[in-house]
Order: sequence, then C-alpha cells, then structure tokens
Amino acid sequence: MSDIRLHTLRRNSRTRNGYTRHSSSSPSPSPASTSTAANLASGSHPGSPPMPLRAPLLNTTAAAAAASSSTTSTTSFSSSARRNKGRRRNEYGDGEPEEEATLLGEGERDPGFLHDDGEDGEEEGRLAGIERVHDAASQRSALRRGSKDRSRTVPLRPPDKLQSKFPPNIVRNQKYNVFTFLPIVFYEQFKFFFNLYFLLVALSQFVPALRTGFLVTYIAPLSFVLLVTMGKEAYDDYKRNLRDREANSARYLVLASSSSLSSPSDDDDLSHSLLEGNLPPTRSVPSSSIRVGDLVLLEKNQRLPADLVLLRTSDSSGTCFIRTDQLDGETDWKLRVAVPATQKLPSDQELLNLDAEIYADAPSKDIHTFIGTFTINTPPSVSSNDVPMVQVPTVEPLSAENVLWANTVLAAGSAIGFVVYTGPETRAVMNTSHPQTKVGLLDLEISQLAKILCAVSLALSVALVALNGFRGTWYIYVFRFLILFSSIIPISLRVNLDMGKTVYAHQIMNDSQIPGTIVRTSTLPEELGRIEYLLSDKTGTLTQNEMEMKKLHMGTMSFGSDTMDEVVHQLDTAFGATHARQGSLSTGVQLATRGRRDMSARIRDVVLSLALCHNVTPVTNDDGSVTYQASSPDEVAIVKWTSSVGLTLTFRDRTHIELRTPSGTTIAYDVLEIFPFTSESKRMGIVVRDTASGELFFLQKGADVVMARIVQRNDWLEEETANMAREGLRTLVVARRKLSEAAYADFKARHHAASVRLEGRNEAMAAVVAETLERDLELLGLTGVEDKLQDDVRGTLELLRNAGIKIWMLTGDKIETATVIAISTKLVARNQYIHQVAKLKTAEEAQNELDFLQNKLDCCLVIDGESLQLCLTLFKNEFIEITTKLSAVVACRCSPTQKADVARLIRNFTKKRVCCIGDGGNDVSMIQAADVGVGIVGKEGKQASLAADFSVTQFSHLTKLLLWHGRNSYRRSAKLAQFVIHRGLIISVMQAVFSSIFYFAPIALYQGWLMVGYATIYTMAPVFSLVLDRDLNEDLALSYPELYKELTKGRALSYKTFFIWLMISLYQGAAIMIIALVLFENEFLNIVAISFTALILNELIMVALEITIWHVYMIISEVVTLGIYAFSMIFLPEYFDLSFVVSVRFGWKVAVMVAVSALPLWIIKLIKSRVAPEATTKL
Repeated sequence: MSDIRLHTLRRNSRTRNGYTRHSSSSPSPSPASTSTAANLASGSHPGSPPMPLRAPLLNTTAAAAAASSSTTSTTSFSSSARRNKGRRRNEYGDGEPEEEATLLGEGERDPGFLHDDGEDGEEEGRLAGIERVHDAASQRSALRRGSKDRSRTVPLRPPDKLQSKFPPNIVRNQKYNVFTFLPIVFYEQFKFFFNLYFLLVALSQFVPALRTGFLVTYIAPLSFVLLVTMGKEAYDDYKRNLRDREANSARYLVLASSSSLSSPSDDDDLSHSLLEGNLPPTRSVPSSSIRVGDLVLLEKNQRLPADLVLLRTSDSSGTCFIRTDQLDGETDWKLRVAVPATQKLPSDQELLNLDAEIYADAPSKDIHTFIGTFTINTPPSVSSNDVPMVQVPTVEPLSAENVLWANTVLAAGSAIGFVVYTGPETRAVMNTSHPQTKVGLLDLEISQLAKILCAVSLALSVALVALNGFRGTWYIYVFRFLILFSSIIPISLRVNLDMGKTVYAHQIMNDSQIPGTIVRTSTLPEELGRIEYLLSDKTGTLTQNEMEMKKLHMGTMSFGSDTMDEVVHQLDTAFGATHARQGSLSTGVQLATRGRRDMSARIRDVVLSLALCHNVTPVTNDDGSVTYQASSPDEVAIVKWTSSVGLTLTFRDRTHIELRTPSGTTIAYDVLEIFPFTSESKRMGIVVRDTASGELFFLQKGADVVMARIVQRNDWLEEETANMAREGLRTLVVARRKLSEAAYADFKARHHAASVRLEGRNEAMAAVVAETLERDLELLGLTGVEDKLQDDVRGTLELLRNAGIKIWMLTGDKIETATVIAISTKLVARNQYIHQVAKLKTAEEAQNELDFLQNKLDCCLVIDGESLQLCLTLFKNEFIEITTKLSAVVACRCSPTQKADVARLIRNFTKKRVCCIGDGGNDVSMIQAADVGVGIVGKEGKQASLAADFSVTQFSHLTKLLLWHGRNSYRRSAKLAQFVIHRGLIISVMQAVFSSIFYFAPIALYQGWLMVGYATIYTMAPVFSLVLDRDLNEDLALSYPELYKELTKGRALSYKTFFIWLMISLYQGAAIMIIALVLFENEFLNIVAISFTALILNELIMVALEITIWHVYMIISEVVTLGIYAFSMIFLPEYFDLSFVVSVRFGWKVAVMVAVSALPLWIIKLIKSRVAPEATTKL
C-alpha cells in the first residue's frame, strides 16, 4: 500500500477533518506527519472520536531526519487534540454549556485546504458549505443559551446521566390524584355562589340559636348533589387512569448492546460473523421506561411511544408508511424516509457499534417541521487494508420526513427509530390540552340571579330587624331571618336542574332518528340551544375522505362515470396495437399533430401519464390483497381509476415503476427525478425513462392556476376547470414533454449546481425546473375527482346557517383541497367571493389583508396555518373582530393547538357559545376548548368521541341535536329554574308579611313537615313535569331554523324575565297572606291551614298556566299531587283541624285566596297571547 499524505492545517494548531487520498509519488512523511497520523489513528483528532485509519509503518530514520522541521507544531497539535478529545468524552456526561457550541465538534475550522488536484477543489466547496451551515446552527444555539435551551445532541449510545436529563415517557391524562381529589372537587363545586350559599345555610343549622327546622331538610339535598358529582368525577378519572396505565404499560422492544458488541472487535472476521449470524439483541420494556437515546424496534400496526428519528426500515428503499389520523386528522398514509447513512448499514446490529450522534432542535408544537442533523464521527469498520474515503464527521440534515411522531402508527413493515423526544416534549402531548371542567351558561346565569336573591333576602332581614328597632341580640335575629328566607334560593333548584339534565340526556340518547348518540357530559344539554359559532374539522367530519375519479376531459372528448367503458375499450385497442413497441410514450409529433391523432392513442397517453405521475406505492396485505398508499388520497383515487380501466400499478419504489397493461404484459419505467407537490408549487412532476425504448419523459400534473401558463396554448382548459369546480370536483391538469438525452443532461447539471447552493437553494432549484422542463408541455387532459361528502352535509350546513350559526372549517389539509370542499359542501354560497391568504411573512402584509377584509365582510376567508399564526401573534383582537363578522372562514394547515386557540379566542372575544365538532385525535384539543364539544365516531377511531361532551355517528345529526334537543333543553331548564325560584320566593314573601304583622318576630310561619313537603311531594312532580314541555312540534323546529336565532339572544332566562317572576311572587305571596289574615278566625291553626292550602293550589294552577303543550305525565302529576296533599291532611292534625278543613268556610276562603292570586295572571296571559303572540304560535 502506498504512503498516505496527510494535509497539514495551520489555524490555532487544530486539524480539519477531511479526505485522505492515495498518491504513488508521495515522499516519505516527516515526523510531524507521522505524529499527525498517529494522533488521527488514535482518536486525538479534535472534535471526533477514533478514526479507523490504518497507515503502513513509516521509515523511522527518514522521519527522525526531518523531525526538527515541525516538532513544535506537532506538539501543539497533539496537546490540543488530547484536550479536545477529553472535552468530547465529557460532552454527554457533564452537560456543560460549551458542549453545544457546534454541531460538528469543538472550535473553529480552517476553510483552507492544501489540495493535490482540481478534484479536491470540488470537495472544498461542499465541505465549506457544511461548515457554514453548522456555524449558523452554532450561532443559533449560542443565541438560545441566554434562555433555557431545550435542543439536544444525543449519541447513539448515550450515558445514563444524559438520558436522565430528559422527561420520562409517561402518559398522564388524569385530573386528580388521591391527595388532590377532594380539595379540587370541593373547590369546583363551592366556587359557585349558589352552592356556597347552600353550604353556609346547612352549617348554620348546627348552631342551636339559629336552628329553624329539621336539620335534614338543609343537609340532605346538598349532600345528595355533592355525592353524585363526586361519584361521577371519580368514575371518569378512574377510566382515564385505566387508559393511561394501558398506554404506559404497552411493551416495546429496545435494542440493547451486549458485551460482544459493546466495542469494535479487533478481529473483523469474527465481528462480521456475529453480525451475520445473530439478530440484534433486544429487551422488552414498557412505554413509560423508554428514554431519549433508546433504539426502538417497531413492528407493523404498532403505535409509536415517543418521537423518533427513523434510522432503518425493513424495506430496502429505506421508506415506510405511517398512519397519522390521531395527530393531524388525515386518514391517508404518510411516507417517511430512513436516514440514508444508517439504512445502508449491512445489518441492524451495526447501529450498536456506530459512533454517531443526532442533533434535534428544541421541542415545538409544529408537526410539519423538524430541524436536526445526523453526524457520523467515525465511519463504520471496513477491511483492515482499506482507507475510508469518506468525510469525517459525515453530516446529514434531518427533516420532518425522517421523523416518526408519537401516537402515529407504523402501517407496514418494521422499523428502528432513535428516540429524540419523550413524554411532555412529544408533538402529540404538546398539541393536547388537558380537559377543563365545563360549566353551562345557564348555570352561570342562575348563579348571578342567586346573588341578587341573596342580596334581597339580606336586605329584607335587616329591614325587619330595623323596623323592630334593633332590639336585643338583633344580629342573631338577622341570621334567623336569613335562614327563614333561605327558601328564596331553594336548594331544590340545583336538584331539579340536575335531574332535568338527566332527562334531556336520556331523550337525546334514545332518539331513534339520531341513533348511536351518546351524552358524555350531562351538565351541558342546555348549551346546545345557545350555539352561535360552529367550528368543524373537514376530513372525516364533513367528508368521508373517500376519493373517486368522476371525469376525464381531453378537450374534444369527455368521459364521465357512465362512459368509462369507452376508455377501457380504447385503451385495449391502443396497447394491443402498440404492444410491439413495449407501450412506449410516443408524442404527438411522431404520430401527427394533435388534431389528427386517433382517439385510442390520446387516451393511452393520458392514462399512462396518470399511471406514472404520482407518489403511490402498492402495499400487499397479509391476506394477499393489494392496497394503494400515498400522502394524497387524490393520487390514490386516480391510480385506482387507471387500474379499473386496465393499466394497473404493480410495483413502485423510489427508482422504479412497473405497470401491467390490458393485454397482461408488464411495462417498466425508471424514475429519474421526482418533484413533489407543495403548497407553493401546486404541482407534482416526475422524469421517467422507458426501460424498453430508453425514451425520456417529463410528466406533470397540478392545479389549473399554475398549469395554465406551463402547457401549450389551448381554448378549453379554463372553461372546463370552472365547470368541474362548480360540480364540487377537485381538478388536476395533466401534461407531458419528451426530453432528449442532451436536454436531460443539461437539466441534471444545472439542477445539481442549484441544489448545493447555501442561499436561495429552493428558489434556484425551482427556477432550473421551470426553465428547462416546464416549457410548452403538451396538454393531455383534465381530471375531476370527487371527495365524497358525509350524508346530507349540504342540507345540514344550510339549516345551521339559516339558524344564525356562523360556521368555520378548521383543517390540517391543503388550501386547494379545503377550498374545493368549502364549495362542494355549500359552506360558500354560489358566486360568493373567496379570499385566499397564504404565506404571510410580515406585519405589513398581514395588516393589508385585514384592511381588505374589513371592507369586504361578505366574502369567505381561506387562510393557511402560517398566516393564521402571524395574525394571531401580531393582530389578535383585530383579526378576531373582523373574522367573526364573516359569513364563513376556512383555516387550512392548522395544528391541533391552533384549532384550540381559535376556539378559545372566539369564546373570549365574542362571549358567545362555541361548538366544535371533529372525529380525530387531532381534534381533541379543539373539542375540549369549546363550550360544547361534539365528537364523531368514524374511521379515525373513538379518541374524539371519548373526549367530547356529545358523541354522534355523523355530521347531519347535528341539526336535530341543536335545533330540537338544544332548543327544548334550554327553554325547559330556563322555565324550570324560574319556577323553582318563584316557588321559593312566594313562601318567603308570605313569611315576611307574617313576621311584619306579628311584631317582626323571627318565627317560622310553616314548620316541620309542611316545609319538607312543600319542596318535595306537594309541588315537586308538577314543577318537574315542565321538563317535558315544548313550545312547538319537532317538524316545525327543523323546518323553520330561524326560530333558533331567538334562543341565542338568551331571552328565555334574563333579568327581565327574572324581575317579572319576582313581581309575580311578591303579588301572589302578599295576596294570599293578607287575605288569610283578613279572614283570620279565632285560631292560628286555621291561618296555617287556609294559607298553605291556597299556596299549594296556586302553585298547581301556575304550573298549568306555564305549560304550552300538555303531556300525559303532566296531567297525572297534577292530579296525583293534589290527591297526596288532601290525603296527608289526615295524618298531620298538628297543622290541620279536620273539622275546619271539611267545612264550607274553609272551601270558600281558600277559593277566594286562589282566585285573587291566580286569576289576574291568567287574564294577563290571555290578553298577551291575542295582542302580542310568540313567533311559534304564528306557524
């Protein structure tokens, strides 16, 4: 083996890692070179672990003769190298700040290289490029160091000390633990004034001086409510705990180093035999024990436990598919690519010996981006006589396509991943918000009214004591009056409302027209009647995410679903005639001009182009069936269509495509270049070579807005695209161009030159493609793909819009797709202007867009996630103020967190009720952030359904849920709450009148069983029967959605209605008590009998007056309650003198009292129904 010349570097006595080259004319190296070679071979190279560099023994005599020439520099180099080696050894263990100074190693690196020939000059440019990239990364890391830097550089075999720095991989969705359960539950209950008031009243009964009745009448209702609430919360949290334990205990295989593989073997043959003979050693660990730096072996259909960098896959191409439906809501499979350097290793076990490290940027919520690098410090072991001709360190950039996010599923094959983020740092957890306890608006409104009632009772108590001249222990009297008037805020109100919610939930779940609906949060059914904003996911919610190709237009020919048989026939003819030519893609020039080309040749060209221009991969399932997978469901639909007409995709990898023709033969193409679809380019291109004929073709398909200027001049494309768009079809323009070898070689050279640029790389590469390939493409055809909508989506959206609900669509999909769906679902009205906002970068651009929208509030806004984030960051209030006035908004490329943020912003800014509906794991945060969350049980699993307040099986069920059940629940609860308050107020007014007349004494008018019976058996059933009342029939509610608008104004329970009921209670209570005292006879017992009887009859009559449409249970409750009261008089002689009760005097006195209290109200209601009838009575 010839001598090796080692290049000497002169900056700060440090050596730059570079290529070593053979030279037969190299002189014997000097001692300096010898020392340098020794240092390199022993690993003293600054910033890198040992290199497997083997140099032959050098002539020591010649070396000694030249020793004086560079002893000083060599010594300096060696000591510096040893210091740097020590620093690298400590880099991962100690975690010092300087460890992150660079990504490639320590110190600056000299860009100057001494080269032998021109070839080294090319390498210098590339290496200097890598150097500058990592210098920039180092600067970014240094800038972050002022705050806590959460980026990490982790070796493939990290020490325990480094792994322990990162959070554990534990899933925790529980709200409570053993110690926090009671404090948090009690806080959640008693933070509302309503409940706190009841608690204070109940506690007051333990003080003898304040006791006014049976202790159980105060304690029992409150205890019942608390126990039910605590039991429900405990059960829900127990179920969450079970799900957490299941996720944390899931077993995974982690690669483990063994003693034979812990360090490179001196005997390479033995090492290779071990690698070839054994599978990589693994150990099974629970998900919660996985740590950053672990190498995890994943199998098909296994859910990923953490965020991993993909190192190897079972597919030789280094690719695998993952399902991301629980992360971004899209059901199509995503392609991921393994790190090329590790995929090329001969076996999985080599990973355990590889001296490499991975840099990962700080954790973030963005699931579409990842910044990282993969660095090999020492190349894998090679034969003992070879010198590795590789750059050391070797650095490869990592992007989102190299990463597998937690909570996604490996769809096919097996893979090995390197854990970079765990637990709370994973993208899935960072995009998930913890559930908050939701409280309905009605409950908050009643809590506000309770404060007013408390103030009224306090004022009344103080007034009565004041009128008595504050005599004696007046403060005791104030408290006793407060307790006597505590029925003003009856504790039975909470019980009645909770029981009413249970009835509403039962009615919803047993509605035969919306089967499968589940109420998971029983405290919110009234909220369904107050919704003003609906935020909906797209995929799986509005659409089925099932694509079907419906139309193919070729200028002079058009084929729909009913004429596809003609395409099959023409394709058979074309491939039968051209079988001898191996199915070559011949151009129009070869056959003749386009106008004279025969139909079958044109159909063959467009179908063949569609069968080749895509990123679809056929996957064979366990049962032998084949499914097509791609990142775009449109492409899958088109490839399925080409298969249905006779041209079937049978094989695809990154470099090769095979198709089966209608005649059964196989045609093959080499894939030379792929230009993937992006939101900016709006097109996808591919360069293929026919393996049989060697012909080169550039094929492209894309949106009409960009393809129109690329294809040759035509007179039909624009018109036909508009026609298909009106039908709700997603359109793609297909075109091609034949390339010569010289043209392709020119493109290749220019494209490569652009790809190694450091500034403006993407723009330069796109410009080369545009200049060399995207010119004068032959227009082949226009495809129309239908994204099947969920059943009755259009009708549902129209009804909800007519009900005054503003609808937003928040999706993780592309702008183009979302726009088409907005049109096809009729979310956008016919001929309504659609304003698209995308890729905003500056505050000025954002301000301009907001100014435009301010002056065009009748448009539909379509905005991407990046622009949305910019607007929310810089102009949050202005953006929400303007967009909430728009009739429709579509937000695309939204992360789960952005969806939740939008829901919260609308809630906080407008103070209106917001409903969010979705079907995937990515919608959970949005659902939990809404006032009402609705989950759809669909293809993406039950994660959204389990996290939601209401679970439905399809979007169209939302109509009945809101317009019927929401309407009834709100109106019934509003009426029930006010009536229960009225029931408490009227008896408190009677108590106040009684005390005023009898020397302001804090003595109870009704005591013991009368008070217990008043709120329970004497009035409860008729009052509670109001939960069955309805103001109109179901058909009318669904036929006239405009009636729903009235509910959102909150007029069913307002300060106005509250004060009306306050006045009614004041009048009726005073009338009954005063008349009873006027008709007073000799015995106090008679006052109690006639006034209490009149009170019960008055309440039964008031319930009857409030009922709009009678239900059989209402009639039964009225009759049975009256019978129970009459019968109970026999068993309560201490309150009722039976001889007086059965007398005529008792009868006429009670009749007079009831007539005076109830008759005027009936007359007023009758007049109002004639003069100003409600809208529902006009239908």
